[in-house]
Amino acid sequence: MDKLWLIIKREYLTRVTRRSFILATLLTPLGFAVFFVVVGLIFQYESDEARKIAIIDEGGIFGNTIKDEENLYFKFEDRSLESLRQQFDELEYDGVLVVPAIKDLLSQEHTIYYYAKKQPTLDIESLIRSRVSEQLRDYKIEALELDPKQLQALDTDIELEPEPIDDESEDATKLTGAIAAGIGGIMGVVMYIVVFIYGMMVMRSVMEEKTNRIVEVMISSVRPFQLMLGKIVGVGAVGLTQVAIWAILIPLVVFISTLVFGIDSNTQMEMAQEQPGGMNPEDTQAMVAMALEEFKNQNWWLILPLFIFYFLGGYFLYASLFAAVGSAMGDDLGEGQSLTIPITIPVIIAFYIMIVAIEAPNSSLAVWSSIFPLFAPIVMPARLAFSPPVWEVLLSVVLVAATSVFFVWLSGRIYRVGILLYGKKITLKELGKWMFYSD
Repeated sequence: MDKLWLIIKREYLTRVTRRSFILATLLTPLGFAVFFVVVGLIFQYESDEARKIAIIDEGGIFGNTIKDEENLYFKFEDRSLESLRQQFDELEYDGVLVVPAIKDLLSQEHTIYYYAKKQPTLDIESLIRSRVSEQLRDYKIEALELDPKQLQALDTDIELEPEPIDDESEDATKLTGAIAAGIGGIMGVVMYIVVFIYGMMVMRSVMEEKTNRIVEVMISSVRPFQLMLGKIVGVGAVGLTQVAIWAILIPLVVFISTLVFGIDSNTQMEMAQEQPGGMNPEDTQAMVAMALEEFKNQNWWLILPLFIFYFLGGYFLYASLFAAVGSAMGDDLGEGQSLTIPITIPVIIAFYIMIVAIEAPNSSLAVWSSIFPLFAPIVMPARLAFSPPVWEVLLSVVLVAATSVFFVWLSGRIYRVGILLYGKKITLKELGKWMFYSD
């Protein structure tokens, strides 16, 4: 036990004191801040390119009335298209919009024409189409002698409010599913990242020590299984340390950057409120308050311990396999990469199943994938916020725990052979033979 602790301590201290670890830990939050600031500035940017467009309204759809937009100005012309083409440069127009007369008021398609030296940008094209569509709708309503209020009444916003059917049923709100999906998605993505990043880190660590022949000295003092287990635990502790630091620094740095650069995080929410049918500020505040209340009402006493369990179980399961593959790799990294494919495929499949499980947490695919040990560390955390049945959680926990122990033991048998083997190209068949070698 003392030797195992020394290996863990060595693996942890040698990594957290490296310059690369310190730089990555400190620069990553700065990278998030830069990304957040740049994205915020991009969304706040408004085009400063002024456009002047002539309109030939052949059917009188607009009635010589149209509202200008910022940096986009319209002017109705009585002259023909041919006349405007000849005087296009003199009139300093950027384009000529021709709106033909409507032949059939019941038609749902209408083509308009835009003449210019340059093709319209996507934002200009979208704005023109939207403005013509709105005006065309008003024109048809008036021409068909329809009541605008009656037509407006046809557009009904439907809200689904969940209600318990009896006292024993779960009490839920309309935000319950959205909050659960958000929590599940975050947990699933975290598990996916942890398995890949820190599992690969274990593999690289084993490969470095094998290539540098350091492991030959260490094996003379400790058993190979202790060395592998100590490396897995040590790298895992390094990962937890880095994640804990990021959890503190990233929100802090992003918050400071928003204050320094004046980025308004509520810009997108305000833009949504200004859109037709968008919520007013009072409704938005009520929705936020409801979301926070729903977030608090989650069964965190069950979700967090289970997430930690799947975090550790998934990490040990896959990190042990990566360690075994790392021990089998030689100097040619390209040849050894093929050995990682059987490990990465289940992780990638589990990630896509996790996306489906968020949308349909009680589907057969989600249920059985959250029980299958190779998928469960990623899929089940995504289902925890949806309160899956107790038997599914218990069965999943037992299988993940048993499978993690089995794979650590199995990887140890591969590790003890491969870590001292040099100059031989290893195949999956060869790895299978190592499992049955006697001590």
